[in-house]
Amino acid sequence: MDQLFHIFKQTSDDVEKIRSLPNEPHQHDFEELILCDEGSLEHFIDFKTVSYQAPVVGFVSKGKIHRVKPVVKDGKCTMWILRFKSEFLPDPDFQIYAYFHDSATMQIQRGEYFQQMMILCEMMYKVMHGEVHDYHVVRHLLRALFAMIEVERGRKIQDEIIYSGQSAIFRNFLKLLEENFHRHQGVEFYAEKLFMSTRNLNLICHHIMHQTVTEIIEKRKLIEAKNLLINSDRSISEIGFELGFHEKAYFTHVFKKRSGQTPTEFREEMRRLMS
Repeated sequence: MDQLFHIFKQTSDDVEKIRSLPNEPHQHDFEELILCDEGSLEHFIDFKTVSYQAPVVGFVSKGKIHRVKPVVKDGKCTMWILRFKSEFLPDPDFQIYAYFHDSATMQIQRGEYFQQMMILCEMMYKVMHGEVHDYHVVRHLLRALFAMIEVERGRKIQDEIIYSGQSAIFRNFLKLLEENFHRHQGVEFYAEKLFMSTRNLNLICHHIMHQTVTEIIEKRKLIEAKNLLINSDRSISEIGFELGFHEKAYFTHVFKKRSGQTPTEFREEMRRLMS
């Protein structure tokens, strides 16, 4: 993409054209925000596929392997797609992945709040299709849109937890995980850093994510392993070692247990799909 920012709208008339074209998993050199107002979409990201009914918001960061398939429902399918270079928002104080490192798509409630998001998209579209592309105005509108999405994400989290303190603890755990997932650190390490018992940390993770701490750690390692298998020529042993697996056999065992394929099988399949 040559432009700093691009926005366009897709309707049910475009869906059949899109679905008739090759649509294999791919990656972008830009950030992409998708807001589906009508219909539904099937989103493959972080190496899994999930279907969502509108209204739904999806965010795909630069370099993420993904694929979107829009679906007409009751004769309708409408979505806004916003694409922008990383440098367009050089210092964002929001992150769609701040709460769930392996989930970049969320359904939200239909209502006035979501309609305001749609209005922001309309405003950006009009600015970009006017006589002068005022990137300064669009940047502010885009920041406002992300801020609204972050508020909606916060509401969703509050609906899913019993104690508000759990949300902060979980976010701190994910922050620690991002800093240390490549090291050979277990549950005890993270519990100690968070000044709590392993039991309580497991209870919080299970309540929010329905997964144990160990499962979340392994999932984060697996996502990074898949990215390295696709985007580098490092050997299986090198990738495993970088992620804290000192034995290739154990790395292969964990990878296959979680993904159903060996690292070599996954690498070959994804390179075939992306060739």
